Amino acid sequence: MRVLFLVTPSPTHFTPLVSLAWALRGAGHEVVVAGQPDVLGAVASAGLNAVSIGAPFNGEAKLLAGLGPDQRPLEVRPRPAPESMGGYGRVWMTHARYLVGRYMEFARIYGPDLIVSDPLEYSSLLVGGVLGVPVVQQRWGVDLISGPARAEARPGFGPLCERLGLAGLPDPAVLLDPCPPGLQAPGAEPGSPIRFVPFNGNGVVPGWLREPRSASRPRVLVTIGGTLALNGVPLMRGILRAFEELPEVEAVATVDEVFREKVGPVPANVRMVDPVPLHLVLDGCAAVVHHGGAGTTMTAGAFGLPQLVLPQLADHFGHGDRVSEVGAGISLDDAESQNDSHRLAVELRRLLAEPEFAKAARALADSVRDMPAPAQVAADLTRIAGVVGAL
Repeated sequence: MRVLFLVTPSPTHFTPLVSLAWALRGAGHEVVVAGQPDVLGAVASAGLNAVSIGAPFNGEAKLLAGLGPDQRPLEVRPRPAPESMGGYGRVWMTHARYLVGRYMEFARIYGPDLIVSDPLEYSSLLVGGVLGVPVVQQRWGVDLISGPARAEARPGFGPLCERLGLAGLPDPAVLLDPCPPGLQAPGAEPGSPIRFVPFNGNGVVPGWLREPRSASRPRVLVTIGGTLALNGVPLMRGILRAFEELPEVEAVATVDEVFREKVGPVPANVRMVDPVPLHLVLDGCAAVVHHGGAGTTMTAGAFGLPQLVLPQLADHFGHGDRVSEVGAGISLDDAESQNDSHRLAVELRRLLAEPEFAKAARALADSVRDMPAPAQVAADLTRIAGVVGAL
């Protein structure tokens, strides 16, 4: 079977799909990822083959263009109202209009039996509809966006669908959901479960992980992902300053070398390290402080770690809300709270001291393990594509 992955041009939109791509490859199927240059590094990191389509998207530059000096996203745009979440699909609707022709051209040459995409890559639905190929979309995590976004986008795709000979924007044949049912947003469109298997890129296990350390001193990982490049240095500085009030805690913060001088001096119990795949370092941690990205939230959940979530934009807020609501962490969703180092220290002390957080986080990890493995899902998808035994 030939499987074509189509992904929106953000590495973090692609990495949640890697375990399914591995499962399909492991079953003997051919897998190719088609995307803009922005995602090709992540595809190579996963050991998969790629086809470059179009020019770089430069999503980070687009986000920065909407920010003032030293303003991060949350300080410009407070959390959106629930009814406006579908609006996050608009940029991807425009994106699909520009690129669907190129994707269609490649797909006709490649001849896929199955198309897999993330939930906002509308080109997959259009290509699959025209070619008569089933389309599987996989969520990233807590999903307040994709269903409303697809419904909001559908009228705008009318003229394009008419030109392509489609009655309208198709729905995916299968919507895969790696988010445990208890964590998923109430009211989210039903999906088929698939176990979340952490993949945050490849790398070498850092030497500092092998250094002797006190078993009684809890380690907290601090990572804010792409927020650091979106004027997030003051946020990181404030988070690390909070550990002055927590001398009994060891903090490890992932900070790229280019930002460390701007972050400045840090408390003695803080270690700044190069960015590293989270799944390599979370074993042995007691908690995670992060920005609410799907990959970080789901990875911390799979490891059963309490989380202090500091959402910045889009689906970050849904992840923070749900982690808090299931008791596996605390979410601070306004800039004033996030910028208050003392408040962060207070919440971190609660997160580490109150056993209910750790208990709920372990239950979340158990629910992840109870979901069908990607290999099982891959076998089901083979049957959907109608090519059982056709290897």
